[in-house]
Amino acid sequence: MGLINRQELRTLIEERASLCVSLYLPTHRTGAETQQDPIRLKNLLRQAEDRLRNNGLRRADAEKILGPARRLQVDRSFWQHQSDGLAVFASPETFRSYRLPFRFSELVVVTDRFHVKPLLPLLSGDGRFYILALSQKEVRLLQGTRHSVGEVSLDYVPRSLAEALGGEERERQLQFHTAARGGSAIFHGHGSAGDVSEHKKDLLRYFQQIDRGLQDLVCAERIPLVLAGVDYLLPIYREANTCAQLVEEAIVGNPDGLSADELHDEAWTILEPYFAEAQRRAAAKYLELVGTGKSSRDLDRIIPSAYQGRVDSLFVAVGVQRWGSVGETGGDVVVHEERRPGDQDLLDLAAVQTLVHAGDVYAVSPDQIPDAQSPVAAVYRY
Repeated sequence: MGLINRQELRTLIEERASLCVSLYLPTHRTGAETQQDPIRLKNLLRQAEDRLRNNGLRRADAEKILGPARRLQVDRSFWQHQSDGLAVFASPETFRSYRLPFRFSELVVVTDRFHVKPLLPLLSGDGRFYILALSQKEVRLLQGTRHSVGEVSLDYVPRSLAEALGGEERERQLQFHTAARGGSAIFHGHGSAGDVSEHKKDLLRYFQQIDRGLQDLVCAERIPLVLAGVDYLLPIYREANTCAQLVEEAIVGNPDGLSADELHDEAWTILEPYFAEAQRRAAAKYLELVGTGKSSRDLDRIIPSAYQGRVDSLFVAVGVQRWGSVGETGGDVVVHEERRPGDQDLLDLAAVQTLVHAGDVYAVSPDQIPDAQSPVAAVYRY
């Protein structure tokens, strides 16, 4: 699996079991270091097994939880298609893995719920986006953040025009090139009007299939989508598009020869002002609503509101923790001066609940919180 989104996050945080294993490790796309990545996973799995056994689990039961991850460890094709980081979640009922454009530190957590804190930078509202690189020969979807980018596997999207139209396209191309050898010119400003019209119809059908395949992956989320492609393809894709988050400005040119990093740099040039303005508007709205009951800096009020889906935007300070406990539905919030056994980081909890209820989270330095007296600030929907 190559994509983490709000629905996936919701699925992870709703999982409850006596023992849930969360593993994070850095991975490498190319180079000699790729040979070390399976060994890193093997070492983390050994640590996870020790912790499961220390919690009273029999070896067979521990193996039931870790077995799918051990199979990944020896899957050569899996390691040939890595991004910057790997996250693995395993319980008696669940196994999920994500190859993600974010370099994690090695981490093993075994508790009664999955540990999702390292995923938050990939889901925050201050710099997450997609790039759709289009050509007739290839389609790539990239998931980017302010500092990283990685390719997303596409299971329900045609990878080329030929794949989208199948034998029909191959037959048409054969007829087209036969005509070209006989003296007829080629499309894109050449050839008969009928040739150009038919080819545009083919492209539109191709792009409509791509758009349908992106509905659950991309279009359901509230983050920008940047197109990359040659100029004559872009308006045809916009005609097929149903994603409201499609950005007006595009990366113009053939993307097939561009690396993920090059596409990321082009997209960030387009989007940096967009993200800066979105954060500025959210901060201004918070200040405007202070004293009206529609914003808050109080963590014990924000957390129940986040569970109820009331938080529209949330600012949380990076590198700051507030430890405490919370009831099952977000009530009974107790903040502790120092961490106690069983405590959670309440700032992370507020962020997760905001994200799974389609709110925006801005993970910023403490001096960028709109209210200087608190490490958290929320704007409510109602």
